[in-house]
Amino acid sequence: MRIESIVMRQVRMQLLEPFVTSYGAETHKEAVIVEARTEAGAVGYAECVAAGTPHYTEETSITAWHVLKEWLIPSVFGRGFDSVDHLVRWLEDQNYIRGNRMAKAGLEMALWDAFAAETSTPLAALLGGSRTEVAVGISVGLQPATDVLVEKVARYVSQGFQRVKLKVEPSRDFEIVSAVRAAFPTLPIMVDANSAYAGCTYEDLRWLDDYDLMMIEQPLSHDDLVFHAELARHLKTPVCLDESIKSAEDVRRAGLIGSCRVVNVKAGRVGGFSEVLRIHAEAKNSGMTLWCGGMLETGIGRLHNVALSSLSGFSLPGDTGPSSRYFAEDIVSPPVEFSRPGWLPVERICGVSDRVDKATLEACTVYKETFLP
Repeated sequence: MRIESIVMRQVRMQLLEPFVTSYGAETHKEAVIVEARTEAGAVGYAECVAAGTPHYTEETSITAWHVLKEWLIPSVFGRGFDSVDHLVRWLEDQNYIRGNRMAKAGLEMALWDAFAAETSTPLAALLGGSRTEVAVGISVGLQPATDVLVEKVARYVSQGFQRVKLKVEPSRDFEIVSAVRAAFPTLPIMVDANSAYAGCTYEDLRWLDDYDLMMIEQPLSHDDLVFHAELARHLKTPVCLDESIKSAEDVRRAGLIGSCRVVNVKAGRVGGFSEVLRIHAEAKNSGMTLWCGGMLETGIGRLHNVALSSLSGFSLPGDTGPSSRYFAEDIVSPPVEFSRPGWLPVERICGVSDRVDKATLEACTVYKETFLP
């Protein structure tokens, strides 16, 4: 496979409702959509999940665009991609560019997607996945009132979602957790702090152990492993890391010092499919549990997350819900939908190009640029 052209689009999509976390409220989905066209006529798509603001990570859609345009995209022209090993090697060759993992993932995943299309190989199979459907959980943002939250959780449970993740922060945590647990005594529940408890100790969070939670996700600083290890030693509630895990090496370090028992894997955060496969192998070696998180992705990123979740190491319900959870109209058609309540099908699609609704994609595009050798 050789790349003929790359198209980048900055897209903006209205969310059905604001998604509120300790970082703030998101009312729109912003993303960079990368389209890779091969000399043989195959097309691959992927989503760079960098947001408009540097709150979740230091990257933004503007910085990702710059790195893609000036350094990453030029590196693919004139290069042959004849095997999965070549796709993996391309990402390794970009290590001279420090960080910028979301930018790298946007292009790397488009290359995998194009390779799947050109070789007529289902993307899930190319990644090594074997499941035909995957279990789905849901993430619920902070709400204006606890009764509103409980009503929303009840609606999601009735729709079949298999676990609920509650966003929390120090000023809004105990009331939320206790109310939802009282309303749903047997529901699998986890909480996600998005680093809101940085500087806190296990004494501040010991109350979580009374609520039979699946895990607490990223309670402390976004780049911390050491203090999470201290926290994990004292809590019965398993600690899950998200922002702190940027690579397979981070998983190895976390395993060595006991920072967590669970890892939330987001391909867009760690650099793409190749690094996820390394994390998948390292987590198995370290005895850690994996699940696939979400970044409010469009249908393109959603289909990629489902393909990843088909790997054997992803053993908990992920955050990749149906398109209708977030958008009135997605940029894939048909949209991502349940195969049965609480389950998404792992579709045997050879890349996502045939599912991309080109008219809707263009309507959501704010800016577009094409790159040639």
